[in-house]
Amino acid sequence: MAAMLPADGHVHTEWSWDCEPGDMEASCVRAMVVGLPAIAFTEHLDFTVWTGVEPAPDAPAKVTDLITKDGTLAPPPLDVDAYLACVQRCREKFPDLLILTGVEVGEPHWHRDQVAAVLGAGQFDRVLGSLHTLPLGAGLNEPGEHFARRPAAEVVRDYLAEIPRLVAGSTDFEALAHIDFVSRYWPATAGPFDPADFEEEFRHALTTVAAAGRVLEVNTNRRPFPEIVRWWREAGGKVITFGSDAHYPGGVGGGFAQAVAMVEALGFRPGRHPYDRWYA
Repeated sequence: MAAMLPADGHVHTEWSWDCEPGDMEASCVRAMVVGLPAIAFTEHLDFTVWTGVEPAPDAPAKVTDLITKDGTLAPPPLDVDAYLACVQRCREKFPDLLILTGVEVGEPHWHRDQVAAVLGAGQFDRVLGSLHTLPLGAGLNEPGEHFARRPAAEVVRDYLAEIPRLVAGSTDFEALAHIDFVSRYWPATAGPFDPADFEEEFRHALTTVAAAGRVLEVNTNRRPFPEIVRWWREAGGKVITFGSDAHYPGGVGGGFAQAVAMVEALGFRPGRHPYDRWYA
C-alpha cells in the first residue's frame, strides 16, 4: 500500500507579492484532488529591499511593476486581514481539508522588529524562515545575481555560512525552508550541482539548525537531495516537514510521492495524525 501523503506545509497564493497566478480556493481543490490531508498557506513576509534587480523575461507583471528604474525592489506588506479572511472563506468551503495559516519570513534575523510586529497577533499556525538574498556590493540580491558576477562555489559557501547566523539571530520561525535554495540558481556552465562538493558547509548549517531545535523542510520545488536529509539525521535532526513551495495551484503537492519514499528510506516516519510533521 502506498504511504499516505503528508500535509503541504509551504504554499503561496494571490496573497504573496511574487505569486501570479495565485488562487487559494483553486489550491484547496488541488490539495483534495491529490489526496493531501492538510495545506498551509505560508505567504511571503519580506522586509528585505533588493537592489540591482534585473527582471527575468518570464517574471509576472506584479513583480516587474515593483522594480524601480534604478533596479530597486521593495516587497509590499502582506495584507494580513484580507489574507486571514480568505483563509476563513476557504475553511468554510472545504470543511474536509485542514487549512493552516502561515508565513514564510525572508531573512528574519535582519528584520526582527518588523517580523515581531506582524507575528505578535499570534494568528499564524506555521512560520517558515528563509534565506533568499545575500549582500552584493552595497545592496542585497538573490543568488542568481551573485552567480553572474562571482565564482559559483564561493556563492554557495557564503549562502550556507549565513544559515547559522539566521538561526542564531531569530527565534520567530519553527522550520527552515529550502536549505538548498541556492542550488536553484546554480549556473549550467558549472555542470550539475552536487551537494557533496559542499558537504562540510551543509553539515555545519544543518547541525546549527538541529541544535536550535528547529524543523527542516524537504522542499519539492526541485527534486530534493537525499544526501541533505541523511546529513540532517546524522546531525541530530529529528523532525522534518514537506513543502511544495507552490506558487500556482497545479504545483500543490508536487513531487510528494517521490519525496515521501526518499524520506522513509532514510528512517523518518509520519506522526500520529496525517497532518503531523515526520519524525526520526
